[in-house]
Amino acid sequence: MFPSSVAMRLAAFGYRPGHWLQTRLSDLTQCRQLATSRPQSPPGPSVDISAMLGPGPEPEPEPSEARLKELSRRQPRQSSLLLFPGQGTQFVGMGEGLQKYHNARQMFAAAQKILGYDLLSLCMNGPEGELNKTVHCQPAVFVTSLAAVERLHLENPEAIEKCVGAAGFSVGEFAALVFAGAMDFAEALYAVKVRAEAMQEASESIPSGMLSVVGQAGSRFKYACLEAREHCKTLGIEDPVCEVANYLFPNGRVIAGNLQALKYLQQNCRKFHFLRTKLLPVSGAFHTRLMTSATQPLHDILKGINIEKPLISIYSNVDAKKYVNSKHIRQLLVKQLVMPVKWEQTMHAMYEREQGIDFPDTYEVGPGTQLGTMLKNCNLKAWRFYRHVDVKLKDETEEE
Repeated sequence: MFPSSVAMRLAAFGYRPGHWLQTRLSDLTQCRQLATSRPQSPPGPSVDISAMLGPGPEPEPEPSEARLKELSRRQPRQSSLLLFPGQGTQFVGMGEGLQKYHNARQMFAAAQKILGYDLLSLCMNGPEGELNKTVHCQPAVFVTSLAAVERLHLENPEAIEKCVGAAGFSVGEFAALVFAGAMDFAEALYAVKVRAEAMQEASESIPSGMLSVVGQAGSRFKYACLEAREHCKTLGIEDPVCEVANYLFPNGRVIAGNLQALKYLQQNCRKFHFLRTKLLPVSGAFHTRLMTSATQPLHDILKGINIEKPLISIYSNVDAKKYVNSKHIRQLLVKQLVMPVKWEQTMHAMYEREQGIDFPDTYEVGPGTQLGTMLKNCNLKAWRFYRHVDVKLKDETEEE
């Protein structure tokens, strides 16, 4: 159940569970546009949350099995895939120029009401220190990524119409699920807010972080983590954490845990055959058991919102497999907090095909091009059909 203040914000914009599903599959874009429609008049302060969030108008019939099979049978060059980035890709200036797209403006306006602060101003003007805080950057990446989808729809509508699947990195999964009609924009954004606050709180309890590592064939990631944990024990740290948190691409990992463990890995990188290491500008050891305290708040909020089966294939970070149903989504979104992101495995699952079969168009929608770089390292042939939809528009004179 939402707090009453948040419920009021949601109701003020006319959001309803399943709101993005009340349109035919043939017009997925309109589903997403409906999420930002305003009611004729806002409800009074005495309105109950259950009344404000449901049930809404009668939904149109779900797409037939025949229609779903038709989409699944599209030839690779007649289809597209979308990739949604995660935390760490944010930068001051993102969102600039997106205001010219009506639905992008509506998304940021809705975000201001749901979050209680001007997200667009924070994205465009900073300060950088505030934007980089977990509590701010996760909602920022979520909203700007979906705003980038609106840009893609207007500039290349076919890319949206022929989309058959998507994946999101960490918090990017929420944007992917909204795009696929599984979650309502407003409810997903509020869930992201709760998630970010819980992860921020968990990270502040123990000095921890994340270390990006580029290795080689002889790199011993698991052994390195074990040695780092043993080192922490000699320092008097009880039950230390040091484990792979992200599988990015072949021999590319992010290791997370106690800061002392990560510093040990950096100091002994040659011993473990690491080529490069870099501490990431994040506040905690995400996707490890140090995030355990964040799981209950996210579980509680996901239990109270409507989630449907995605209308297109969405791949989970936890096991690199497609989501099956709403229960599956709720379980794995919570589990994702304490389990590694299997992005390399997801790329293999999305792009695996017989030799000679073409690859689909791929669009990275959101800040940064890190997912494109990972795709290039996982599958060079698939990357050749990759495009980035930026969240900061260049001046027309700079456009190619």
